[in-house]
Amino acid sequence: MSRTRVRALAILGGTFDPVHLGHLRAAWEAAEFLGAEVRLIPASVPPHRPQPVASASERMAMLRAALKGQDRLQLDDRELRRSGPSFSVDTLQEFRSEYGPQRPLVLLLGVDAFAGLPAWHCWQALFELAHIGVLTRPGHSPVFTDALQREVQARRIDSVETIAATPAGHIIDIAVSALEISATHIRSELAAGREPRYLVADALLNDAALLAPYRVGSM
Repeated sequence: MSRTRVRALAILGGTFDPVHLGHLRAAWEAAEFLGAEVRLIPASVPPHRPQPVASASERMAMLRAALKGQDRLQLDDRELRRSGPSFSVDTLQEFRSEYGPQRPLVLLLGVDAFAGLPAWHCWQALFELAHIGVLTRPGHSPVFTDALQREVQARRIDSVETIAATPAGHIIDIAVSALEISATHIRSELAAGREPRYLVADALLNDAALLAPYRVGSM
């Protein structure tokens, strides 16, 4: 009797300040490519970038609105409930404790974030806890350190089946649409009194309170 294969769980972290269509499309394409459920996890204290403009509750409200109407992308607030820096290794350890040693976990990273991986806290331990899905776009070819290049050479695969059949340890490239959307640009548009239509989900534009943290007089 064959063992039932457990669906992979993929994890996309970030400040989501605000969440925009670039985040959502990349998460959706990764979900379809991997055949996985994807959790979007807003960081409480991001260790590698400036602190968010919007509060935790405001970013959660934006994500809830943006994710309505589908069930493949899920919101997960575990980093907001945890004190201290939002280290990915801690988040993955929580998932391992929750789902056990065999479920395939995939940490989704943009290619630029992946290039900076050697600066992350306990970065090599990430491979013991999860696979890494590198979200690639045409024209993006960052330089990898020697240490990261060695990991890439040893771990890179192109088989989704291998990802689904093993819990951790591999690197796979996931081609996503080249939507060059910047949260910084969206915040600037809102601060200038302009509407970022077609950059964020319509649900955020339809409720004036959701994007209020970035408008003049609210920042």
